[in-house]
Amino acid sequence: MTRAMISNFLKSTILLFLLVGPILAQPVSITDAQIATIIVQASRDAYYRTGHPCACPEDRARNGSLCGRRSAYSRPGGASPYCYPSDVSKAEIDRYRARLGR
Repeated sequence: MTRAMISNFLKSTILLFLLVGPILAQPVSITDAQIATIIVQASRDAYYRTGHPCACPEDRARNGSLCGRRSAYSRPGGASPYCYPSDVSKAEIDRYRARLGR
């Protein structure tokens, strides 16, 4: 490679970073609904890790039947996983957003 080729390559690379860098540095906006969905999935996953299949009414029991009223969500006391985005409070969404730093 000649010096001219190296010089042109470096100039092109620097120009690319100058043009693309600010675009990549922009924070990705995430909606409250997306955060609520993430929190719900994390809650359900935490429940499933306990070895129990019925976190939410629409889950399936080991025998293939719908969990329905047998789900932890539907039973009073004990575990209370989030099953729906509407279960997640605005305060929890705000805490999650604060942890993201956005």
